[in-house]
Amino acid sequence: MSAVGASLAPAQAAPVREPSITAKGGFVMDAGTGAALYRKGADSRLPTGSTAKIMTAQVVLSQKNLDLDRKVPVQMAYSDYIVAKTASSARLIVGDKVTVRQLLYGLLLPSGCDAAYALADTYGTGSTRAARVKSFVGKMNAAATGMGLKNTHFDSFDGIGNGKNYSTPRDLTRLASRAMTNPTFRAIVKTKSTKQRVTTKNGGYRDMAWTNTNKLLGTYRGAVGVKTGSGPEAKYCLVFAATRGSRTVIGTVLMSSSEANRNADATKLLNHGFKR
Repeated sequence: MSAVGASLAPAQAAPVREPSITAKGGFVMDAGTGAALYRKGADSRLPTGSTAKIMTAQVVLSQKNLDLDRKVPVQMAYSDYIVAKTASSARLIVGDKVTVRQLLYGLLLPSGCDAAYALADTYGTGSTRAARVKSFVGKMNAAATGMGLKNTHFDSFDGIGNGKNYSTPRDLTRLASRAMTNPTFRAIVKTKSTKQRVTTKNGGYRDMAWTNTNKLLGTYRGAVGVKTGSGPEAKYCLVFAATRGSRTVIGTVLMSSSEANRNADATKLLNHGFKR
């Protein structure tokens, strides 16, 4: 009798083992509840790389009376900046008129620093380009403060900073979770590739083709975003999210050792998150 009773006793669930990742910092949470599902150096201040562009987009999309179809002329300064910084580019062409929506695609898919510059120049305030850029970066930091991201600071509009561009896995995950509540942002970051028709200087048209640098899209079931980042200081970073059924898991890895390991780290953490 006792043997039968023992066999009917509920089995103890095996504990979910924490995955090992190469990244210096990692954090995963349930986007619906905000519950933390994984932590490794979750509050360590680390370089952001281009994951900073999530905040660039957030500031633009938070503008009052935002007109996504507003056309922005591409200035030589944006092109010169890319060359000077050997930065990732949306290959914007001087003189073309590109809509704000298209600039957001150029910002978030190929990680265009030229698109980031154009948005900062357009949505900063001031009589000079330098003043507008400084104002825009100020808006990024004000937004971070407003969200309670106490371990985040931006000193550039694109993540190419002067040593003071930092955040944490937890802060970036919280930022991305907020950004993903915006339908425009959400639609853009889940796009694998796009062709966008822009207006040329002479009033004609040009098709721009952009591919998302986030390789999890199309390779990880349910992947819906969010943003890559890389650089000499930042190494390889990724803010990632996936939805399965009614549940979305969102997280960040900072300072992975290679692009392949960045993707492997994110995959491990998503798998772990969905098991929790």
